[in-house]
Amino acid sequence: MNRLNASFKEEQYINMWWFRLILAGSLAVVIWAVYETWGSTQLYENIGAAILFWGSLLIGTLIIIAVWFWKLTTHIDNYGITVKCLFINKKVNWDEIEHLEVLDYGFIGGWGVRIGTKYGTVYNTSGSKGMAVVLKNNKKFLIGIQKEQELKKIVEKWKNTSL
Repeated sequence: MNRLNASFKEEQYINMWWFRLILAGSLAVVIWAVYETWGSTQLYENIGAAILFWGSLLIGTLIIIAVWFWKLTTHIDNYGITVKCLFINKKVNWDEIEHLEVLDYGFIGGWGVRIGTKYGTVYNTSGSKGMAVVLKNNKKFLIGIQKEQELKKIVEKWKNTSL
């Protein structure tokens, strides 16, 4: 396994106030729905409706909580690149990488994990800057970043090192 003398760590969160307001409003609607139906006998007369209602509330609440606490962590060390977010823990060693580039990817349709873009899978929280990675097996992915200049130095080091 090849090594690159590098150290980079970045943690990103979705911190837009208006987005947090939308999430809080959505959670308020869920709480209101529970309050309004708590003693309803009509809901429990139809078991299918009860399962659908409570299942939808549970899934909706879990999604709100997951988005509220969303964190994208990028870690680059001597051995490779690690990306972590929610249930994803992707580790790529330097000797698996064919091409590496820091670029402005523009808007790709939102935040989170985007599959099937021209950059492959995209992991981002905000902004339009990212590190595009192409592996030797032709798989691609892109990591959204905020520390562009710091990462450009690591990419240049990788390009200039005979790995």
